[in-house]
Amino acid sequence: MKVELLSALNDTNVDAAQSSNQRQLAISISSLANELDQSLPLNLCLMLDKSGSMHGEPMKTVIQAVEQLLAQLNPGDRISIVAFAGTAEVIIPNQIVKDPESIKSQLHKKLKAGGGTVIAEGLSLGITELLKGTKGAVSQAFLLTDGRGDNGLKIWKWQIGPNDHKRCLELAQKATRVNLTINTFGFGNDWNQDLLEKIADAGGGTLAYIERPEQAVNQFSRLFKRIQSVGLTNAHLLISLVPGVRLAELKPIAQVAPETIELPVEIEANGSFIVRLGDLMKDVERVVLANIYLGQLPEGEQVIGHIQVRYDDPAENKEGLFSPLLPIYAHISKTYQPAVNPQVLQSILVLAKYRQTQIAEAKLSQGDRAGAVTMLQTAAKTALQIGDTNAATVLQVSATRLQAGEELTESDRKKTRIVSKTILRE
Repeated sequence: MKVELLSALNDTNVDAAQSSNQRQLAISISSLANELDQSLPLNLCLMLDKSGSMHGEPMKTVIQAVEQLLAQLNPGDRISIVAFAGTAEVIIPNQIVKDPESIKSQLHKKLKAGGGTVIAEGLSLGITELLKGTKGAVSQAFLLTDGRGDNGLKIWKWQIGPNDHKRCLELAQKATRVNLTINTFGFGNDWNQDLLEKIADAGGGTLAYIERPEQAVNQFSRLFKRIQSVGLTNAHLLISLVPGVRLAELKPIAQVAPETIELPVEIEANGSFIVRLGDLMKDVERVVLANIYLGQLPEGEQVIGHIQVRYDDPAENKEGLFSPLLPIYAHISKTYQPAVNPQVLQSILVLAKYRQTQIAEAKLSQGDRAGAVTMLQTAAKTALQIGDTNAATVLQVSATRLQAGEELTESDRKKTRIVSKTILRE
């Protein structure tokens, strides 16, 4: 297994006469497998909401989805299952799957709906279970909930009782530090899209939307296939820039494929930048977009920086491996002629679609309906430019409803969020 690293500027040519030139740097990261590479063992934890609202058909379909996953696990894979409502409990402790039928029996016996929704309790227990089986494995979680969690009671500036949302985000960041990835599933229409997106984004996971109970099996299966394809883990992108070249100050780096995620950046002691990527899937391209500014540089072909990936290879039981150092080039010229890269332009538009939708949501929450309509229409046009017709339809429908004086349903809002990040899957 090896890492392939490629880079390209949206315009390789740079005007030497300008004191500041903005460029978008697209970085492609892939985990390339050869014929002898085998699938890594999985360490999977399912954190399942068993609150009262999950009673009946929702719980039945979730159990079906879990049973299907159990049937797809390979020898050596590990499973743990945590259920949460007002409190949380471990239904299936972390273990190598040897007797799927026994696990199914325990699932049916113990997963009974009832009580409130405190997501952080389930997240905390789930992380604890995952940490029992991380050695040599791909450690990921599925967190499913149909609720919003509990904010606790706040009187003036004092927090009375636990803030579930704050604890969830703290736990998601903790999971990231110990090389765990959490994927989130919003079930129905009453879940908190901001919270579940932030939990998933924190560790490079995926946010999925189960609008109707019958979609649970397909959504679980889709994400399960993704984690089965992981080849390398704990990947970090390292970026160093030469003097005179800098990162933008506001939202400098974002992932644009396979989903759009704003990525936090840390600065190393030597002045280079580090961005956590998490797990890398085999033969699936991860694309990161960096917003950089170039000052005045000498004429000719210039190295403006270097990129590298640090990663772990569980199959070889090796940690802290490095891909070859890759230089980034720009052509500095007094006779500037644009040399636009259409693939990088596509990535820029993908990110624009996401950010335009975010602005629309912010304007709507502020009561600026006309502003929200304008931004949703703009996002729909951007989606069409990149050939994402499904997203364009969803975004335009939301804009049209707002323009007609209607309120967006919870389903409308959640579909809008999902298509802003990726292609909506039915």
